[in-house]
Formats: sequence, structure tokens, C-alpha cells
Amino acid sequence: MNIRTVSTTPFGDQKPGTSGLRKKVAVFQAPNYLENFVQAVFDTIDIPAGATLTLGGDGRYLNREAIQVILRMAAANGFGRVLVGQGGILSTPAASCVIRQYRTFGGLILSASHNPGGPEGDFGIKYNTPNGGPAPEKITDAIFARSKVLTSYRIVVAPDIDLDRTGKQAVGGMSVEVIDPVADYAELMESLFDFAAIRELIAGGFALCFDAMHAVTGPYAKEILERRLGAPAGSVINGVPLEDFGGGHPDPNLTYAHELVAIMFDIGAPDLGAASDGDGDRNMVLGRGFFVTPSDSLAVIAANATLAPGYAGGIAGIARSMPTSAAADRVAQKLGVPCFETPTGWKFFGNLMDAGKVTLCGEESFGTGSSHVREKDGLWAVLFWLNILAKRRQSMEQILADHWAVFGRNVYSRHDHEALPTDVANGIMDQVRAAFATLPGKAFGNFRVKVCDDFSYTDPVDGSVSTGQGLRIIFEDGSRIVFRLSGTGTEGATLRIYLEAFEGDPARQRGDAQLLLAELIAIADAISGLKARSGRERPTVIT
Repeated sequence: MNIRTVSTTPFGDQKPGTSGLRKKVAVFQAPNYLENFVQAVFDTIDIPAGATLTLGGDGRYLNREAIQVILRMAAANGFGRVLVGQGGILSTPAASCVIRQYRTFGGLILSASHNPGGPEGDFGIKYNTPNGGPAPEKITDAIFARSKVLTSYRIVVAPDIDLDRTGKQAVGGMSVEVIDPVADYAELMESLFDFAAIRELIAGGFALCFDAMHAVTGPYAKEILERRLGAPAGSVINGVPLEDFGGGHPDPNLTYAHELVAIMFDIGAPDLGAASDGDGDRNMVLGRGFFVTPSDSLAVIAANATLAPGYAGGIAGIARSMPTSAAADRVAQKLGVPCFETPTGWKFFGNLMDAGKVTLCGEESFGTGSSHVREKDGLWAVLFWLNILAKRRQSMEQILADHWAVFGRNVYSRHDHEALPTDVANGIMDQVRAAFATLPGKAFGNFRVKVCDDFSYTDPVDGSVSTGQGLRIIFEDGSRIVFRLSGTGTEGATLRIYLEAFEGDPARQRGDAQLLLAELIAIADAISGLKARSGRERPTVIT
């Protein structure tokens, strides 16, 4: 094997966050940038001799070229085998499935999640550990530290492999197996859900529309929804993964999935609408003219979990990210199972799932999943809804109305202010922090502040502490306003404001969320000075 050691200059601006390293494509194309990060990962994870690596991505621009580089570096760094998705494709939940099923020594997933793609877009990479989940902070911190001091990387001199041909090939002395990216994941889904009942539902005239947004879930949705479950051809739209996602923004929300929203709010809409994001780990679900918030989706799935064969024995517990509404807490209380409130980031859920403390998890940022893998899983959530619909034979809106009648409604919305100048976003957060000293006990119309804090979390499994996870203003009636800077963008800063109020009156539960939250929205602006500081009258995205 012809191994080269290439000298490089260390760099330290690429600390991976909760979703890995994300930068503009041009940054990854700079000499040695990708190679430096990959070498830092390989130097950190203590690779056993002859270990197997899982490798794949969401098909965005630079995906194929990066995979060829990583294969040559894996061969030079002691891996004996790599499982790579055909065409370089593996959705994030499918990659977790492969890692767990074949017990590989983790995997490298190439994705910038829901961020735009193409030559002017974003690229990303992260390491998932052998449990199939994102690397915890102790590993990402070690990778960051290593990247600042490494002076060379190792790579094999070898030709590119054929990523489109399944079967075994070789890079240097390392075996590379190009696998069907869909098959293992589809079999896992069929083991969890009542496919016979869903097929019967669809055969009876139930119509659905799944928008893959020209991202990675297209092949998965076509195989499962159209081929295995019998949905008519064309039920999956925008189903061919494209390097630039067709020029769209592959984020499944009411703003960016506008084609699906138009379909679902038009005359003759299907019974179910759904969308997934760039790498397949997020989801949005809609009924006819009806949007289901991710917080409500988690709560409904939890309340109906035993309708699915894979969860017929009940659930061990629920976990939700702190910004997610407390709707799931009410379900957990009725079921007599624990509900954990964690920082944003799926790695926190992974610890709880590995310890057997929870079965279902969810984030308000359109992420829902369970212990079947160690990532959120967009198509899994859609299949769970189909399973519930097949068993209950009600519309999605009626299922939500029945749920609220039992548990009450946690009226909820997230306001995103994207690409704010960093100093403006930080100034808004600083103003909110400064107000904390005077807010407790203060009345704003019908709301009186009970307590304010910057959320921190002590992991009940490993004892690790995470601080600075979001500024919370909690009112005496349980309503909340949360301010948080997101780490998922690559340009400027994204400020997210989460608003939540409980509504127990059935006569008001079906009201428009923005109207029901109008007073809280005004309070949030009064405390933060957002409009004055940013010059913006409206959020970029409202969900």
C-alpha cells in the first residue's frame, strides 16, 4: 500500500457543534481543509486494527469527491473495511442503522442537514460513534484540540472507486463494499410498523404526498411508500436527490416546503402531507389544511405508541429538548413514565436511550425519533403517523382535537430570525440577560414572570454538565418565552424565539397559534428590543 504523509498547517476555526462541522463549500475546497478535519477525527478515535467504517452522505455538492478522499485516508489510517452507500448516499438515520446493524466502528456522515447545497451552498461532516449516534462533546472537543496541532495527514495513493456499482472493491489494502443505501433501513421500518394495515389504508383511497425536496429521502420514500406500501406513483414529489436540492432550501417547514404547503391547503388536498430535509432526519407533517407542530407530533406519537408493533409493549420514557413544548410531558405523566428535558442536540438523547431510560425523543426543530437508531428520523415519524391513521381511521385534525381534549393544548410557535449580523444577535441576547435581574414578579398584561434562567443540564447517565443552553422566561401559569442562538447556520447568526402557552378551553384550542400567542409575542419584543435592534418587522421563518 502506497501511503503518503502530507505536511499541512494546523487550523482551529472548525470546532464541530452538535451537528458536526458545517462551512461553505468553498471552505471545504481549500487545500487540506477536509483532510485536516478527517485526520483529526482518525487521530482522536483510537481505531482498532482492521476496523470497519460506515460512510455516506446526503448527495449534496462535493459529496462524491469528499468520499473518495475519505476512503483513501481511511485506508492509510488502519481501517480494514468501509461500508459506503451506493452513489455516496446514506441518509443520517440510515447511516445510524447501518452502524448499529453491522457493528461498525462508527461512521462519517457528510451533510449540512437542512442547509442549502450547491457550489455556493454549504457542506458538512460529522463522526458518529459505534452506538450510531453523534459524537459526544468529549470527543468533539478532542477532535477540535487535535486539529489545532496536527502538522500532517496520511493518505493512500489510489484511483477512485466506482461509487455507483454495488459490491466489493479495494482502496490500497482496504476492502470497500458499496451497499444498497435503502435496503437495511427499509427492513428496519417494516419491523417496527404495521405495513399490512397501512397498505389497507392506502388501498382504500387514503391519499398522501411526500415532498423529498430533491434531498436524500427521495429513494427511501419511493421504496417504502410507493413500492412497499402501495401509494400511487407520484405520491413522492421532488424525489430525485440533486447536488443543489433543485435550488431549494431543504428545510421541512411552512416557509421552505412551500410546494407541499400549497398542495395541502388547496381544494382536494391529500389526507396526509409530509416533507423531510437534506439528510433525512427531520420531518414536517400536515393534514388537509392543517399543520401539526413538531411538539404536538411527538406528544401524539407517544400517546398512541402502542398502536405500532415495534412499540406494542409500551415506552420506557420520553425525552425532549428544552425549547420543545411541554405537550409530551403531559403524555408522560398520564402514562406514568419519565420525561427528560435536555439541551438541543441528539447526542443527549443517545445517552438516555443507551441507558434504557427513554424510547421516544423529539426536538421542536422538526426532529422526532426513537431508540431504533440514535438519530432523529424523518421518514420514521411519517410512518408512525400512517400507522396511527391506519388504526384510528380518523383525520389528522380530528386526532389532534381528541388529543387536546384529553391533555389540553400547549399552543406553540418558533420565530426564526436568520442571518442576523452576529453583533446584533449577541446584543439582543445580552439585553435579555440584563433584564433577568428585574423580571421576576413583573406583570405584562395577563402574564406575570415567575423565574428567568439560562438553561443548564446535568446528564443523569454520565454526569456531564452543559450550560448556556438558552434564556428562559417562565410565567406563573407555565407559559414560556425562550431565546436561543442556533449553531446550524453558516452565515451570520440565527436567533430563535420560542413561545408557549397552555390552553385548556376546548372552545379555544383550535384557534390560530399566532393569534393565541400575540400577547407573548409582544412581550418578547418588549424585553429583547428585537425590532429596534435588528430593524426587522417579521421573523424569517414562523413555525
